[in-house]
Amino acid sequence: MTVPAINIEGLTKFYGDVRGIEELDLTVPEGELFGFLGPNGAGKSTTIRLLLGFLTPTAGTASILGVPIDDRDAFLGVRDQIGHIPGDPQFYDDVTGRKTLDYLASLSGDERRDELLERFPVPLDRPVRGYSRGNRQKLAIVQAFMHEPRLVVMDEPTSGLDPLVQQEFYDFLREERDRGVSVFFSTHILSEVRQVCDQVGIIRNGRLVAVEHIDDLLERSGKVVTLQSPDAIDLADFDFDETIDARLEPDGSLRLVISGNYDGLVDALEAYRIDDLEVRETAIEDVFMHFYDADEDESEEAGETDLPEEVADA
Repeated sequence: MTVPAINIEGLTKFYGDVRGIEELDLTVPEGELFGFLGPNGAGKSTTIRLLLGFLTPTAGTASILGVPIDDRDAFLGVRDQIGHIPGDPQFYDDVTGRKTLDYLASLSGDERRDELLERFPVPLDRPVRGYSRGNRQKLAIVQAFMHEPRLVVMDEPTSGLDPLVQQEFYDFLREERDRGVSVFFSTHILSEVRQVCDQVGIIRNGRLVAVEHIDDLLERSGKVVTLQSPDAIDLADFDFDETIDARLEPDGSLRLVISGNYDGLVDALEAYRIDDLEVRETAIEDVFMHFYDADEDESEEAGETDLPEEVADA
Protein backbone atom coordinates (compact mmCIF):
# COMPACT_ATOMS: atom_id res chain seq x y z
CA MET A 1 0.00 0.00 0.00
CA THR A 2 1.33 3.45 -0.95
CA VAL A 3 2.18 5.67 2.01
CA PRO A 4 0.36 9.04 1.84
CA ALA A 5 2.52 12.11 1.36
CA ILE A 6 0.68 13.71 4.30
CA ASN A 7 -1.65 12.11 6.81
CA ILE A 8 -3.29 14.29 9.50
CA GLU A 9 -5.42 12.92 12.36
CA GLY A 10 -7.25 15.20 14.77
CA LEU A 11 -4.59 17.90 14.51
CA THR A 12 -5.38 20.80 16.83
CA LYS A 13 -3.58 24.00 17.78
CA PHE A 14 -4.81 26.65 20.19
CA TYR A 15 -3.04 29.93 20.90
CA GLY A 16 -4.23 30.35 24.47
CA ASP A 17 -8.02 30.43 24.17
CA VAL A 18 -7.94 31.20 20.45
CA ARG A 19 -8.32 28.39 17.93
CA GLY A 20 -5.77 28.09 15.17
CA ILE A 21 -7.03 24.74 13.84
CA GLU A 22 -9.15 22.07 15.49
CA GLU A 23 -9.60 18.33 14.87
CA LEU A 24 -8.17 18.49 11.36
CA ASP A 25 -8.31 15.16 9.49
CA LEU A 26 -6.74 15.12 6.04
CA THR A 27 -4.89 12.73 3.73
CA VAL A 28 -2.82 13.89 0.75
CA PRO A 29 -2.01 11.00 -1.61
CA GLU A 30 1.51 10.61 -2.95
CA GLY A 31 2.11 12.25 -6.33
CA GLU A 32 -0.77 14.71 -6.11
CA LEU A 33 -1.12 18.48 -6.35
CA PHE A 34 -3.31 19.24 -3.35
CA GLY A 35 -4.76 22.72 -2.83
CA PHE A 36 -5.40 23.98 0.69
CA LEU A 37 -7.79 26.87 0.25
CA GLY A 38 -8.99 29.53 2.65
CA PRO A 39 -8.74 33.25 3.39
CA ASN A 40 -6.07 34.74 5.62
CA GLY A 41 -6.66 33.71 9.21
CA ALA A 42 -8.44 30.44 8.34
CA GLY A 43 -5.63 28.22 9.68
CA LYS A 44 -3.57 27.42 6.59
CA SER A 45 -0.21 28.66 7.86
CA THR A 46 -0.80 27.13 11.28
CA THR A 47 -1.32 23.76 9.60
CA ILE A 48 1.90 24.10 7.60
CA ARG A 49 3.94 25.14 10.66
CA LEU A 50 2.66 22.11 12.53
CA LEU A 51 3.45 19.77 9.64
CA LEU A 52 7.02 21.05 9.38
CA GLY A 53 7.65 20.88 13.13
CA PHE A 54 7.80 24.66 13.68
CA LEU A 55 4.90 24.45 16.15
CA THR A 56 3.87 21.82 18.68
CA PRO A 57 0.25 20.66 18.38
CA THR A 58 -2.20 21.02 21.24
CA ALA A 59 -3.69 17.66 20.27
CA GLY A 60 -3.69 15.17 17.41
CA THR A 61 -0.86 14.10 15.18
CA ALA A 62 0.34 13.94 11.59
CA SER A 63 2.86 12.06 9.48
CA ILE A 64 4.96 13.23 6.55
CA LEU A 65 6.06 10.57 4.03
CA GLY A 66 5.07 7.97 6.61
CA VAL A 67 7.08 9.51 9.49
CA PRO A 68 5.21 10.92 12.53
CA ILE A 69 5.99 14.59 13.15
CA ASP A 70 6.33 13.93 16.88
CA ASP A 71 9.13 11.39 16.31
CA ARG A 72 11.85 14.03 16.20
CA ASP A 73 14.79 11.78 15.28
CA ALA A 74 12.93 10.02 12.47
CA PHE A 75 11.45 13.29 11.25
CA LEU A 76 14.87 14.91 11.00
CA GLY A 77 15.90 11.98 8.82
CA VAL A 78 13.12 12.68 6.32
CA ARG A 79 13.47 16.47 6.22
CA ASP A 80 15.90 16.37 3.28
CA GLN A 81 13.10 14.80 1.22
CA ILE A 82 10.84 17.81 1.86
CA GLY A 83 10.91 21.19 0.14
CA HIS A 84 9.31 24.29 1.64
CA ILE A 85 8.27 27.66 0.24
CA PRO A 86 7.17 29.87 3.16
CA GLY A 87 4.58 32.59 2.83
CA ASP A 88 7.22 35.30 3.31
CA PRO A 89 10.63 33.90 2.32
CA GLN A 90 13.42 35.22 4.54
CA PHE A 91 17.09 35.08 3.54
CA TYR A 92 20.23 36.72 4.91
CA ASP A 93 20.16 40.13 3.24
CA ASP A 94 23.95 40.57 3.14
CA VAL A 95 24.53 37.22 1.41
CA THR A 96 24.32 36.79 -2.36
CA GLY A 97 21.83 34.47 -3.96
CA ARG A 98 24.67 32.18 -5.05
CA LYS A 99 26.07 31.80 -1.54
CA THR A 100 22.56 31.31 -0.16
CA LEU A 101 22.03 28.37 -2.52
CA ASP A 102 25.54 27.06 -1.79
CA TYR A 103 24.77 26.94 1.91
CA LEU A 104 21.39 25.26 1.42
CA ALA A 105 23.00 22.77 -0.99
CA SER A 106 25.44 21.76 1.74
CA LEU A 107 22.44 20.74 3.86
CA SER A 108 20.26 18.88 1.37
CA GLY A 109 21.86 18.86 -2.09
CA ASP A 110 21.28 20.78 -5.32
CA GLU A 111 21.09 18.29 -8.18
CA ARG A 112 18.64 20.47 -10.11
CA ARG A 113 20.01 23.93 -9.28
CA ASP A 114 21.19 24.85 -12.79
CA GLU A 115 18.01 23.60 -14.44
CA LEU A 116 15.82 25.59 -12.05
CA LEU A 117 17.88 28.77 -12.33
CA GLU A 118 17.51 28.63 -16.09
CA ARG A 119 13.76 28.47 -15.66
CA PHE A 120 13.49 30.91 -12.73
CA PRO A 121 16.57 33.17 -13.08
CA VAL A 122 17.73 35.46 -10.27
CA PRO A 123 20.75 37.83 -9.99
CA LEU A 124 22.97 35.28 -8.22
CA ASP A 125 25.89 37.60 -7.42
CA ARG A 126 23.80 40.38 -5.93
CA PRO A 127 23.10 40.50 -2.17
CA VAL A 128 19.57 39.36 -1.43
CA ARG A 129 18.74 42.75 0.11
CA GLY A 130 18.73 44.13 -3.46
CA TYR A 131 16.24 41.54 -4.72
CA SER A 132 12.74 42.49 -5.78
CA ARG A 133 9.82 40.63 -4.21
CA GLY A 134 9.59 38.50 -7.34
CA ASN A 135 13.28 37.57 -7.29
CA ARG A 136 13.04 36.57 -3.63
CA GLN A 137 10.13 34.33 -4.52
CA LYS A 138 12.03 32.76 -7.43
CA LEU A 139 15.00 32.12 -5.14
CA ALA A 140 12.57 30.39 -2.76
CA ILE A 141 11.27 28.22 -5.61
CA VAL A 142 14.80 27.18 -6.63
CA GLN A 143 15.84 26.27 -3.08
CA ALA A 144 12.64 24.31 -2.48
CA PHE A 145 13.02 22.04 -5.53
CA MET A 146 16.76 21.90 -6.24
CA HIS A 147 17.44 18.87 -4.01
CA GLU A 148 14.74 16.74 -5.71
CA PRO A 149 12.33 16.46 -2.78
CA ARG A 150 9.53 13.91 -2.71
CA LEU A 151 7.15 16.43 -1.13
CA VAL A 152 7.01 20.22 -1.36
CA VAL A 153 4.90 22.25 1.08
CA MET A 154 4.10 25.73 -0.20
CA ASP A 155 2.40 28.69 1.47
CA GLU A 156 1.16 31.32 -1.03
CA PRO A 157 4.06 30.49 -3.41
CA THR A 158 3.20 32.89 -6.25
CA SER A 159 3.06 36.06 -4.17
CA GLY A 160 5.15 38.71 -5.92
CA LEU A 161 5.55 36.82 -9.19
CA ASP A 162 4.50 38.56 -12.39
CA PRO A 163 1.78 36.81 -14.46
CA LEU A 164 4.20 35.25 -16.96
CA VAL A 165 6.35 33.75 -14.20
CA GLN A 166 3.22 32.56 -12.41
CA GLN A 167 2.13 30.66 -15.51
CA GLU A 168 5.61 29.17 -15.89
CA PHE A 169 5.42 28.05 -12.27
CA TYR A 170 2.02 26.42 -12.81
CA ASP A 171 3.42 24.52 -15.81
CA PHE A 172 6.42 23.47 -13.71
CA LEU A 173 4.18 22.18 -10.90
CA ARG A 174 2.21 20.01 -13.30
CA GLU A 175 5.46 18.58 -14.64
CA GLU A 176 6.64 17.83 -11.11
CA ARG A 177 3.36 16.08 -10.35
CA ASP A 178 3.85 13.95 -13.47
CA ARG A 179 7.32 13.03 -12.14
CA GLY A 180 5.71 11.78 -8.92
CA VAL A 181 6.43 14.75 -6.66
CA SER A 182 3.72 15.51 -4.08
CA VAL A 183 2.74 19.15 -3.55
CA PHE A 184 0.74 20.66 -0.70
CA PHE A 185 -0.32 24.07 -1.98
CA SER A 186 -1.77 26.59 0.48
CA THR A 187 -3.39 29.59 -1.16
CA HIS A 188 -6.26 32.05 -1.05
CA ILE A 189 -6.09 32.65 -4.82
CA LEU A 190 -9.01 30.72 -6.28
CA SER A 191 -7.82 30.70 -9.90
CA GLU A 192 -4.59 28.97 -8.86
CA VAL A 193 -6.46 26.05 -7.35
CA ARG A 194 -8.51 25.49 -10.46
CA GLN A 195 -5.46 25.71 -12.74
CA VAL A 196 -3.11 23.31 -11.01
CA CYS A 197 -4.67 21.22 -8.25
CA ASP A 198 -6.06 17.70 -8.40
CA GLN A 199 -7.97 18.00 -5.14
CA VAL A 200 -8.80 20.88 -2.84
CA GLY A 201 -9.41 21.08 0.88
CA ILE A 202 -11.38 24.12 2.06
CA ILE A 203 -10.68 25.37 5.56
CA ARG A 204 -12.91 27.78 7.48
CA ASN A 205 -12.34 29.12 10.98
CA GLY A 206 -9.72 26.45 11.67
CA ARG A 207 -11.89 23.54 10.58
CA LEU A 208 -11.88 21.55 7.36
CA VAL A 209 -15.26 21.87 5.62
CA ALA A 210 -14.69 20.02 2.34
CA VAL A 211 -12.19 17.84 0.46
CA GLU A 212 -13.05 17.05 -3.14
CA HIS A 213 -11.71 16.82 -6.65
CA ILE A 214 -12.07 20.20 -8.32
CA ASP A 215 -14.24 18.93 -11.17
CA ASP A 216 -16.54 17.01 -8.82
CA LEU A 217 -16.89 20.00 -6.54
CA LEU A 218 -17.89 22.28 -9.40
CA GLU A 219 -20.17 19.73 -11.06
CA ARG A 220 -22.30 19.12 -8.00
CA SER A 221 -22.39 22.81 -7.14
CA GLY A 222 -24.86 23.49 -9.94
CA LYS A 223 -25.49 26.61 -11.98
CA VAL A 224 -25.55 30.31 -11.14
CA VAL A 225 -28.76 32.11 -12.16
CA THR A 226 -28.99 35.90 -12.18
CA LEU A 227 -32.44 37.45 -12.57
CA GLN A 228 -33.60 41.04 -12.92
CA SER A 229 -37.28 41.93 -12.60
CA PRO A 230 -39.28 45.16 -12.25
CA ASP A 231 -41.28 43.36 -9.56
CA ALA A 232 -40.25 43.13 -5.90
CA ILE A 233 -38.52 39.76 -5.48
CA ASP A 234 -39.42 37.59 -2.51
CA LEU A 235 -36.61 35.15 -1.65
CA ALA A 236 -39.15 32.76 -0.16
CA ASP A 237 -40.46 32.10 -3.69
CA PHE A 238 -37.10 30.60 -4.60
CA ASP A 239 -36.66 28.37 -1.55
CA PHE A 240 -37.03 25.02 -3.31
CA ASP A 241 -35.10 21.78 -2.90
CA GLU A 242 -32.59 22.53 -5.67
CA THR A 243 -31.56 25.90 -4.21
CA ILE A 244 -28.05 25.93 -2.77
CA ASP A 245 -27.90 29.68 -2.23
CA ALA A 246 -30.24 32.64 -2.85
CA ARG A 247 -29.62 36.32 -2.26
CA LEU A 248 -30.68 39.76 -3.39
CA GLU A 249 -27.83 41.85 -4.78
CA PRO A 250 -27.46 45.59 -4.02
CA ASP A 251 -28.95 46.45 -7.42
CA GLY A 252 -32.09 44.45 -6.58
CA SER A 253 -31.31 41.51 -8.84
CA LEU A 254 -31.67 37.92 -7.65
CA ARG A 255 -28.67 35.58 -7.58
CA LEU A 256 -29.31 31.87 -7.23
CA VAL A 257 -27.02 28.86 -7.10
CA ILE A 258 -29.10 25.81 -7.95
CA SER A 259 -28.35 22.14 -8.47
CA GLY A 260 -30.48 19.51 -10.17
CA ASN A 261 -33.39 20.28 -12.47
CA TYR A 262 -34.96 23.65 -13.16
CA ASP A 263 -38.61 22.77 -12.46
CA GLY A 264 -38.80 24.75 -9.23
CA LEU A 265 -37.15 27.76 -10.85
CA VAL A 266 -39.49 27.69 -13.84
CA ASP A 267 -42.54 27.51 -11.56
CA ALA A 268 -41.28 30.41 -9.42
CA LEU A 269 -40.57 32.60 -12.45
CA GLU A 270 -44.21 32.41 -13.58
CA ALA A 271 -45.06 34.97 -10.89
CA TYR A 272 -42.55 37.57 -12.15
CA ARG A 273 -41.94 39.78 -15.13
CA ILE A 274 -38.40 39.22 -16.38
CA ASP A 275 -36.10 41.97 -17.64
CA ASP A 276 -32.97 39.85 -17.81
CA LEU A 277 -32.03 36.24 -17.06
CA GLU A 278 -28.54 34.72 -17.14
CA VAL A 279 -27.53 31.12 -16.44
CA ARG A 280 -23.84 30.20 -16.25
CA GLU A 281 -21.56 27.45 -14.99
CA THR A 282 -20.50 27.64 -11.37
CA ALA A 283 -17.04 29.12 -10.87
CA ILE A 284 -14.80 28.08 -8.03
CA GLU A 285 -15.38 31.53 -6.53
CA ASP A 286 -19.07 30.65 -6.16
CA VAL A 287 -18.24 27.35 -4.48
CA PHE A 288 -15.79 28.98 -2.12
CA MET A 289 -18.21 31.73 -1.10
CA HIS A 290 -20.93 29.16 -0.53
CA PHE A 291 -18.81 27.51 2.16
CA TYR A 292 -18.01 30.85 3.74
CA ASP A 293 -21.43 32.51 3.53
CA ALA A 294 -23.73 29.64 4.43
CA ASP A 295 -23.02 29.84 8.16
CA GLU A 296 -21.21 33.15 8.44
CA ASP A 297 -22.63 33.82 11.87
CA GLU A 298 -21.52 30.41 13.15
CA SER A 299 -18.39 31.81 14.79
CA GLU A 300 -20.38 34.49 16.63
CA GLU A 301 -22.81 31.90 17.99
CA ALA A 302 -19.88 29.75 19.14
CA GLY A 303 -18.25 32.69 20.89
CA GLU A 304 -15.13 32.63 18.74
CA THR A 305 -12.78 35.58 18.72
CA ASP A 306 -10.36 36.90 16.14
CA LEU A 307 -6.81 35.58 16.26
CA PRO A 308 -4.26 37.72 18.08
CA GLU A 309 -2.37 40.03 15.73
CA GLU A 310 0.82 37.97 15.93
CA VAL A 311 -0.93 34.87 14.54
CA ALA A 312 -3.58 36.53 12.37
CA ASP A 313 -1.88 35.32 9.18
CA ALA A 314 -1.97 31.70 10.32
